[in-house]
Amino acid sequence: MLIAFASSDGVHVNQHFGWSKSFELYRLTDQSAEYVKTLDSSQDDIPDEHEKLAYKIGTVKEADIMYCSQIGPTASKMVLASKIYPMRAGENDRIDETIVKMQELLLGNPPPWLLRIVHTSKENAI
Repeated sequence: MLIAFASSDGVHVNQHFGWSKSFELYRLTDQSAEYVKTLDSSQDDIPDEHEKLAYKIGTVKEADIMYCSQIGPTASKMVLASKIYPMRAGENDRIDETIVKMQELLLGNPPPWLLRIVHTSKENAI
């Protein structure tokens, strides 16, 4: 599955979804994690809030899960409607530690929402 992390430094999940200038995209399995690329979402001259959110969602459209430090209720609903599962990270959580926690979930007894993502991953459709 593919996970996008809203990050200003490529190390921490420290950006609000709607304000993030970039997202770090990783390919994740229970056994491995691989950096894929940085997704540019720096276009911020979009005055309409709905269009701005649609643009941000478009930048992470490859992802199955998107981690950020904060996300508003409207954005969260729009992200979910795009078949991307939004997750809030703790303040300045590290991307590498968040990946390890996700892998531990996958190796243990994954919750139903995570199993659904694993089985319907956009990567599986490629």
